[in-house]
Amino acid sequence: MKRMITRTIAAAASLAAMASMAACGGSSSGSESDSGKKITIGIKFDQPGLGFKQGNSYTGLDTDVARYVAKKLGYSEDQIVWKEAPSSQRESLLQNKQVDMVVATYTMNKPRSEVIDFAGPYFVAAQDILVRSNEKSITGPKTLNGKNLCSVTGSNSAERVKQEYSNKVQLMEQPGYAECVTALISGTVDAVTTDDIILAGLAAAKGNGQLKVLGTPFSKEPYGIGVQKGKTDMVKKINSAIEDMIKDGSWKKAVDNATKGTGYTPNAEFNPPTNIGDASWVQNL
Repeated sequence: MKRMITRTIAAAASLAAMASMAACGGSSSGSESDSGKKITIGIKFDQPGLGFKQGNSYTGLDTDVARYVAKKLGYSEDQIVWKEAPSSQRESLLQNKQVDMVVATYTMNKPRSEVIDFAGPYFVAAQDILVRSNEKSITGPKTLNGKNLCSVTGSNSAERVKQEYSNKVQLMEQPGYAECVTALISGTVDAVTTDDIILAGLAAAKGNGQLKVLGTPFSKEPYGIGVQKGKTDMVKKINSAIEDMIKDGSWKKAVDNATKGTGYTPNAEFNPPTNIGDASWVQNL
């Protein structure tokens, strides 16, 4: 009996030593820890030129900015996990810690900044209107009374038109801009409103010559990168990365790629953005 007990103790000690050696070997190399490091980034999946998913490919200005920032934060491209971030879910994705940051045509405004923090901006767009190519009666936001206007759930674009320009406009919300474009082409709605760079991409990719952007911008839309509230160190690092992206020419290359073939030219007054991280960029709406 004593021999059996002795053998059992010896075997247990041997297993413990082997486990300890294995654990030490894993931590000392650091390779497993590094390869397991991931960053989850929320983007749009349905915005050509900005955040667009096709198969396993993710393209657009937002994804290029996200890749650049992630690299500056210490993540390679294969360590990025892309997650769809519809307009209506962007804050909740951050608050519930489902993503580490959101780069999804995310206008920096006060209501949003009360629940999440913003870095940026990395681009400044403006609200505009998309109509059918043969449309003549709609010439700007003040000519939408009695018309059917489409925008996306979670976006403030259509509500701004109703509050500030045409209080008798009929609003229709859709889950994504692709659905708005389909409704516009079919005649279900008369116009679509959101940021000009988004509309230009949609018209080029999905319009087949049937759509046009009016070219009557009526707001300032600074795109920020959303992070969880209180992540001040991360905000500073992202702001620094955006500044580097502008300085080294990567920003211009990304914008040129995003807008190629759309006929869209960024507003030179605000682009590339300056004073990255300044609170004055945060809009009321």
